[in-house]
Amino acid sequence: MELLMKNIHMCRQAKQAETQITLDEDLNVPDVRPDAQMIIQSRERVTLEHTRAEAGKLFVDGYMEVSILYLDDTKERQIHRLDTRLPFDEAIAVDGLESGDNVRVRYETEDLSVTLINSRKLAIRAILSFSAAVDEIYDMSAAVETQSALELCERRKRLELMQLEVQKKDILRLKEEIQIPSNKPNVHEILWDSVQLRGCRISLQDGKFSARGNIFMFVLYRTDDETQSVQWQEQMIPFEGEIECAGCAATLVPDMEVSLTQPELTAKEDTDGEMRIFHLEGVLEFEIRLYGTEEAEILEDVYSPEKDLDLAVSQETYESLVMKNESKCKVSGRIRIQGAKPRILQICHANGSIKIDNTEIVEEGIRIEGAVPVSILYISSDDAMPFAVLDGIIPFTHVAQVPEIDASCRFTLTADMEQLLATMADSEEIEVKVTVSLNLFVARAQTQQCIRAIEEKDYALEDLEAVPGITGYIVQGKESLWDIAKQYYLTPAQIMEMNSLESEELKKGQCLILMKSMSRQFS
Repeated sequence: MELLMKNIHMCRQAKQAETQITLDEDLNVPDVRPDAQMIIQSRERVTLEHTRAEAGKLFVDGYMEVSILYLDDTKERQIHRLDTRLPFDEAIAVDGLESGDNVRVRYETEDLSVTLINSRKLAIRAILSFSAAVDEIYDMSAAVETQSALELCERRKRLELMQLEVQKKDILRLKEEIQIPSNKPNVHEILWDSVQLRGCRISLQDGKFSARGNIFMFVLYRTDDETQSVQWQEQMIPFEGEIECAGCAATLVPDMEVSLTQPELTAKEDTDGEMRIFHLEGVLEFEIRLYGTEEAEILEDVYSPEKDLDLAVSQETYESLVMKNESKCKVSGRIRIQGAKPRILQICHANGSIKIDNTEIVEEGIRIEGAVPVSILYISSDDAMPFAVLDGIIPFTHVAQVPEIDASCRFTLTADMEQLLATMADSEEIEVKVTVSLNLFVARAQTQQCIRAIEEKDYALEDLEAVPGITGYIVQGKESLWDIAKQYYLTPAQIMEMNSLESEELKKGQCLILMKSMSRQFS
């Protein structure tokens, strides 16, 4: 017997591994820089340059770029910037990994510590964690049609299937130029900068997709006039771009991750030869997974009154889409000066990130627990310490509503910061308000017995002879006409004709007359 099979492309996480590394370096203050008295602020950016999968190991190499803002010990109490790179080359053990496997690598800085050893040397220590996940592409195969001369009774089942249509990585390069306002002096030196992605909306089209969002830029610089004062500029920069993507369609459902990497901010001359332009470059990296949804009818069971059919079956796992949604979470809190920190005169810049600590499936959806670490650069009222930083952590809890979710569901969660607002409550306290965007992709894993092959053979004579010539049958529970017909080597149509039934619906306790009809089995 010939079967028409349907193959559905699926993606699952087959292997996973995690590791941590420690990066250490002693950094000397260059001879052209004055002695350091106090570290004001430090930050890091991680760049992953290469990944290579081999048998049982994933090799990753790149560097962590550390920037440090410090206060010198001169009477002018000026601030200066130091930059250094901490390279890494790490092997992550991943059981079962093979060369050519599709591996997703995530990294996160767990801790960054910069301390003064003395006025000419700083100690840098960072803990960097890696997680590697291997995606496996596999096919679910199920029979959907039969081709046979036999009289067949088929039971079909309708499935809501989610199929992986596109899986790839791509990038969008960003280049922007920002003019310095006319009421501000020219740039002599960039002292500090912050470039963050603030929201990114994806729109699928046929053969491509578009990305639209905002880049938030902050720059602190020393002027080139006689005063050599410190100025700063903040700006929200909108962007929009299109990326060609074979197989993309407006009807597909995206499960995408977007990150801004390699941001670089430099000062350049305008047409008059003056340093009045900030040139921004960066790369948006896209981890792309696009799914199609469809309803498919498969053969769940089949028999014939003429021949005994031996079904070869297998348990197959498939997924159906539960929900793709975005929810907003408003987070707020106050951060107060502790210890010997100077009082606040004016806020320069507030920078933050989103940390997800725990996720849990609950009755009404997904409970998300996390925090927003915030770092606020401000001008102080103390002339001996003109700039200072106030750090704080604002926790949050949010329940994303997902109807009909249960333990069989898997989900991916991406958290983005859409807005961060810091205002002075008084000279010792700052109020912070954050809007967090939480994007969820939820799918339900299900198992289904699927027919892979059918072999025809004659019925065993003793089984046929055991069937009574006529039977009075009382319907039990939720039995179907199809189940009863299969048990007595009949077809549902024959039972309906014998009992003058107008439909296949049966009721518990209903009496049926079943008459043996074996001529075709013996023919």
